[in-house]
Amino acid sequence: MNHSISLAQKMKWTDTQRIAEALYDKHPGMNPLTIRFTDLMAWVLALEDFNDDPAHCGEKILEAIQQAWIDEAA
Repeated sequence: MNHSISLAQKMKWTDTQRIAEALYDKHPGMNPLTIRFTDLMAWVLALEDFNDDPAHCGEKILEAIQQAWIDEAA
């Protein structure tokens, strides 16, 4: 049997643009510059389409997500 997969691929930490878009949609009107990185990490982990190891996250990744979110909101 040949099944076509229609499910979206789960996001990983390296999917900073997709994560930023999801956060922008989930938290409209939020200024990404006012969010602590600990909260940002928790919000990413709570995204329905996110599936990656929290240990793979670091400050540089969170900065990239924050910058992509700022760009998305502009």
